[in-house]
Amino acid sequence: MRLRVGIVGISGFGGGEALRLVASHPSFELVHAAGEGSAGSRLGERFPGVPARLAGLVIERWDPEALPQLDVLFASLPTGSSAAALARVPEEVKIVDIGGDHRYAEGWAYGLADVWPDRIEGRRRVANPGCFPAATLTALAPLLADGLIEPENIVIDAKTGISGAGRGGADSGFGYAESNENLVPYGLLRHVHMPEMARTIERLSGGSAAGLVFTPHLVPMTRGILATVYCRGRATTDQCLDAARRFYAGRAFVRVTDRPPQTKWATGSNLAFVSYAADPARNLVIAMGVVDNLGKGAAGQAVQNANLICGLPETAGLDGAPVWP
Repeated sequence: MRLRVGIVGISGFGGGEALRLVASHPSFELVHAAGEGSAGSRLGERFPGVPARLAGLVIERWDPEALPQLDVLFASLPTGSSAAALARVPEEVKIVDIGGDHRYAEGWAYGLADVWPDRIEGRRRVANPGCFPAATLTALAPLLADGLIEPENIVIDAKTGISGAGRGGADSGFGYAESNENLVPYGLLRHVHMPEMARTIERLSGGSAAGLVFTPHLVPMTRGILATVYCRGRATTDQCLDAARRFYAGRAFVRVTDRPPQTKWATGSNLAFVSYAADPARNLVIAMGVVDNLGKGAAGQAVQNANLICGLPETAGLDGAPVWP
């Protein structure tokens, strides 16, 4: 049985990646595409490489009260744009919100799929984590769960590809001329992903994340995130690696590596790579997490969450190898 799927915000980077994954999913059938600036065009005009069976599907203007019959809706809208509209979607339609409006909102499961799959299974409303939290929290979760680091002393230094800023317009400031040969810190002390990271750190550890520091940087590459996280703790490198291997035993998408991970390892995939380096004498633990910001950081995890809420194999449509080189 195939499930009827819709994607809103399909012309953005996250929505386009959701389209790519849904198009090859063994149990999903894309029957509805919605957007704003792209409304009225056909998928084949916007995405010339889509399968022929989808090329003629017309992108409709987003109207939550005019949806066709759907089983699952993926919403990839800018933060602040989805809460009111998604509240008008019929209850029987399962929703995965790739945007930021419902993270830790009442009635919505927080979709950190590799850490809490049992809290997602069977739910009808799931909020996808942000891209930076996907990399950071996947690396931190085993250490926090085992009490190997102090939750109140965590400093996150993260680098992301330009696609993490969204498609934007001609004046977005993220074009080639602005981004090439450039490294830009932004969102200092007030980044929108800070609250969900602090909340999750506290849930995993039972302690306070009051001292959390997070500085993201844009780097001149298209996609990928590397989060380097500095923590206080007396654990050894081997203890950290062992904790992660136990924590993620049997989990299909998290790879624990002895060497520092690289962003290209995850490109085009739903994989997360984590590794650690520790110096007990200095009370220092370094946790590293790598994801594709459009994969595990957005549409890949969204499809993983959809699989969980629909009772499908968690890996359905997601077990392709990363793109290399």
